[in-house]
Amino acid sequence: MVRSTQPFSVMVKPVGARCNLACSYCYYRHTERTGQGMASPRMSDETLERFIRQYLAASPGPEVSFVWHGGEPALAGLDFYRRVIELQQQYLPEGWTCWNNLQTNGTLLDDEWCEFLARAHFDVGLSIDGAEWIHDRYRRDSGGGPTYDRVIATARRLQAHGVQPDLLCTVTSSAAADPLAVYRALRDLNTGWIQFIPIVRRAPEGGVTPDSVTPEGYGDFLCAVFDDWSLNDLGRLDVQLFAETARIWAGGEPGLCWMAPTCGRALIVEVDGGVYSCDHYVTPEHRLGDLEGASLAELVDSSAQRRFGEEKRDRLPAQCRSCFWLAVCNGGCPKDRFTHLEEGEPGLNYLCAGLWRFYEHARPVMAEITRLAGLGRSPSAISAELRKQVRATWKDVGRNDPCPCGSGKKAKQCCLPYIKRCL
Repeated sequence: MVRSTQPFSVMVKPVGARCNLACSYCYYRHTERTGQGMASPRMSDETLERFIRQYLAASPGPEVSFVWHGGEPALAGLDFYRRVIELQQQYLPEGWTCWNNLQTNGTLLDDEWCEFLARAHFDVGLSIDGAEWIHDRYRRDSGGGPTYDRVIATARRLQAHGVQPDLLCTVTSSAAADPLAVYRALRDLNTGWIQFIPIVRRAPEGGVTPDSVTPEGYGDFLCAVFDDWSLNDLGRLDVQLFAETARIWAGGEPGLCWMAPTCGRALIVEVDGGVYSCDHYVTPEHRLGDLEGASLAELVDSSAQRRFGEEKRDRLPAQCRSCFWLAVCNGGCPKDRFTHLEEGEPGLNYLCAGLWRFYEHARPVMAEITRLAGLGRSPSAISAELRKQVRATWKDVGRNDPCPCGSGKKAKQCCLPYIKRCL
């Protein structure tokens, strides 16, 4: 079997879109799904074995990542993942390693689950929307009940078994209204890693849905969280977007597909073995084939998939091509590139203004963090120095004065409320 010459990843949907929650903003629930007519709602053992064998044979190695997603992948059951480990051990080439990541809502993980995940060295991505009132507004179970307390209990249970989950938090219009409450609720779980995912959903009548974050709200959210993190939590935890941005500014390669110049190296394998271009494009026109009819190496390197990935770069509007922040954005995720420039050119990222605000706000602080780290300062010492600098900046700024961030707004309507809470 042919190996791909370039690394690629696969997100597997072992139960398709099935889920025990009914999150109001879920992009997977209300779209047409594959495998609905299958005799079993879970990926068959035959398809699972075919996938693992093909993925390991197609990967250039020597490290291979398996991401189990949904819907709710825990609905596949523990025996399914025990079989996953057996098959990986059976087909893993000598000297290679693999790791597994379970992306879960956490409500089904009891002690037996947590013991297995710890023993099998699974990473766990746990979905939790920060503060209780925001989480329970959007993330209800299938009966309409709240889920926050159950997810918090699972986070503690995982930690008790030695698993530190990565926290996945959506940024809705509600979350953007109180960024520090959201961030601090996540921070206080002490897991060490937070990922923020902006909710952008197109409305049938045009525009976006009410739960979607506005570009301005997203920018304000990121700036407020960045300030709290840099002033108080350096060295204590990482925020994915901040870490990835710092990596690129330091000369590294993007680790997130939406920040890269092209995409297309992250396939989806659905419950029935169908292979698709991207998690946000599980549609008939983006079905590349299936595991029975072609190898994963053939599909990820196919002309259709290459074209899908290169369109991200080739369809960039002129404003993006000349943008100062191109290296850390590259136009963002294609699914969000649906607005028009004033000149009428299509393809501008809906979140552009928010990302622009964040990059302008964060760049000088990131540079100062890098400078102080180069002098051998500890994270706590760097935060202390940053707090000193911020106090000096805001010393003579009144509520109705222009905000020092340069937004043009009055301080009381911009950064002042958050700066006070951060200091």
